[in-house]
Amino acid sequence: MLLGGLYLAGELARGVARGGEATAEAHAAAVVRLERRLHVFDEAAVQHAAHHVPGLSGFLGYAYVSCHLAVTVAVLVWVYRRRRHAYARLRNTLAIASGLAVAGYALFPTAPPRLAGVGIGDTVSTATSVNLDSPLVSSLYNPYAAVPSMHIGFSLLAGIAIARLARRPLWRVGGAAYPLFVLFVIVATGNHFFFDAAAGAAVAGVSAAAAGLVASATSVTRTSPRRAAVRAGAGAQARSRGEMEPTRGDEHMTALASAEVATGDGGSASR
Repeated sequence: MLLGGLYLAGELARGVARGGEATAEAHAAAVVRLERRLHVFDEAAVQHAAHHVPGLSGFLGYAYVSCHLAVTVAVLVWVYRRRRHAYARLRNTLAIASGLAVAGYALFPTAPPRLAGVGIGDTVSTATSVNLDSPLVSSLYNPYAAVPSMHIGFSLLAGIAIARLARRPLWRVGGAAYPLFVLFVIVATGNHFFFDAAAGAAVAGVSAAAAGLVASATSVTRTSPRRAAVRAGAGAQARSRGEMEPTRGDEHMTALASAEVATGDGGSASR
């Protein structure tokens, strides 16, 4: 329940930060201009290449609508059950990332490539049985919440968790490759620009750093009282030993007193 609620809250929160259609399209045009300036506006070429492989567009479309939820929750469950020491930090990172993403959707609503009028189609709706523009699907998410791409943000966090925590080399390689697969999925289906992916990666990095700071602060808070208790206990034991055990000085004074008494008795006997 906690895992599903955390993830679904992040997904449904996309619908909270809604921007106007004209504003979102203007931001998409700005993204296109930036990518052209950087010579990375190749989303259309990626989609066309995928379209020429029989069955690939449908496979990528179903991957787009399923992997984001299924893989993220599966990794959370696996970490919770098998690598419990890493669960809290991963959970906190995903929660922080969701919050930052909602802020991004509110501040910079952006149309995805398929709605930006740049010659990129919606292959999810045309190659699968899922229609992204249907009233039911549209009611569950905000189509203009493209920046940052949390498909990339969550895939990075999930993939890195697998790469770091899995014992088998094949799983570690799969975890490292998973974000690259997701990047191909979101671009080839016309749902994100490369800029959106870079923003999602940045959100994942900032969230991981913030979660690390939270973990460090929590560790210090929990450790300090324990250390104080240990020190207090050690001090009490030391004082107790000091009261019960005589010191060398006390033993010396006792020996001198005994000698004087013995001497006195001997003097009395001689007299």
